[in-house]
Amino acid sequence: MKFLRQIMDGFLRWMDCVAAGAVTMLDRLVAPRRVRLVEQESGTFILQAPAGDTSPSSLQVKIANGVASCAGSATAMLKGSRVELAMRPDRFFFRSIELPRRATEFLDGVVRAQIDRITPWGAGEAVFGWSAPTDIANDRISVTIAATARPQIVPIVQAIDQFGVKSTIVSTTLPSELADKATIKIFEQSAAGTLEVRQVRRALIAALLSLAILSALAISADIVIGNDLQNRQSDVSRRIAERRGIIRAGSDAVANSTLANLARRKNQTPASVIVIEALTKVLPDNTYVTELRIEGDKVQIVGISRDAPALIGLIEQSPHFDRATFFAPTTRSPSDPGDRFHIEAHIKPVFSTAS
Repeated sequence: MKFLRQIMDGFLRWMDCVAAGAVTMLDRLVAPRRVRLVEQESGTFILQAPAGDTSPSSLQVKIANGVASCAGSATAMLKGSRVELAMRPDRFFFRSIELPRRATEFLDGVVRAQIDRITPWGAGEAVFGWSAPTDIANDRISVTIAATARPQIVPIVQAIDQFGVKSTIVSTTLPSELADKATIKIFEQSAAGTLEVRQVRRALIAALLSLAILSALAISADIVIGNDLQNRQSDVSRRIAERRGIIRAGSDAVANSTLANLARRKNQTPASVIVIEALTKVLPDNTYVTELRIEGDKVQIVGISRDAPALIGLIEQSPHFDRATFFAPTTRSPSDPGDRFHIEAHIKPVFSTAS
């Protein structure tokens, strides 16, 4: 739990830094109106509008007991503006110090470290600022520090903040002839800065949560839709495989069918017409066939011929027959014009027209 708390604290600090940076960028891009309140000897402040503003320049703001009051038009000018409180020099304690020229880059730390030595207050009890450094002899610079007690400035700033100002800057001038040219910034407070940072931080956290939710939804949708598509693809592949199996089974069934057997037998068995035509070509004119039987690859011829033994040689010479032989004795009767023969021959599987 402690580890998670540290992570959460670090995340919130990081978000605060991002929000502060965003607010700073917005302030630079959308600069609010600048209004100057100049303190008079009577304790009132004269409102000075920026150059080009048509608002009256003699509006007064009175601050008493931490409460500010002014006319309605002044309230409208102060709301949302960046206000500069130009306070009279007699409210501040001034002290000049000499420093090495190299201390110019570290004036903030140097002045803060010496406030309790050169003023009646400590660094946490005072508000202070310093003038631009001026060069003096021996490679040194002179800086004038203006400081006063914090309780004398903070109530005035808080009274101005009640008008809804964007930020408040407290400044003064050096009590000298060049006072109008030597302005010292004493204090700055952003009235709406903390609120804006919180608002921006909440907006950023809401945006991050929204992105996280959208990412989770996208991942979930990807998983669900991806699984559904995968299931559909598997189902389609299964159906294709089944259809191919059916097609192959149908092809095999057709191949093994009676019709296929008959077609195969037809292709493998010699045609009777071809056998008869081949016998017609080899048998002489003095030979008569009375019976013709074809069984498988054998042909049996029964008939009458004047020279029956010569028929064996004639049949053997044919390219369509071989292994010709008598399967019954040859006989001769007085009424027959020749010998009655019974010949059997093997039919060759390939038949072609004799050349």
